[in-house]
Amino acid sequence: VCASGGARMQEGSFSLMQMAKIASALYIHQKDKKLLYISILTSPTTGGVTASFGMLGDIIIAEPKAY
Repeated sequence: VCASGGARMQEGSFSLMQMAKIASALYIHQKDKKLLYISILTSPTTGGVTASFGMLGDIIIAEPKAY
């Protein structure tokens, strides 16, 4: 369940790298275990979350205004 705008530049590069690590771990999880990944986007889900792991789901469910 995603309900975030993601990392901000003010939080530093370490924070930004965590989103890449999550996306990478998710890819490995899906590839190796062949499990279904359902992404649920709640309001507000914007920016980096949407661009990284929010849209990687096999099934993506979003509530209204979760953009």
